Amino acid sequence: MVRPSQRREMARHVVEQGRTTIRHACSLVAVIEIDYHYQRRLSGENAEIVDWLVRLTFNQKNWGFGLCYLYLRNIKGFA
Repeated sequence: MVRPSQRREMARHVVEQGRTTIRHACSLVAVIEIDYHYQRRLSGENAEIVDWLVRLTFNQKNWGFGLCYLYLRNIKGFA
């Protein structure tokens, strides 16, 4: 089983070699063109949320994901 990120990289490799177009490469490896052009974005807010989650799970060992999520959204104001 090949992950979508691996299929995207296979399509990019074929296109970079100059062997085919983006559309054709995407159809060969079953990737939609939107996924081909996808670029992961990391923001400073994500790093801050990760830091909060690590602290919460260390200090509140009996809290599950749902409670951590609600705390960060409602109390700390993260979107």
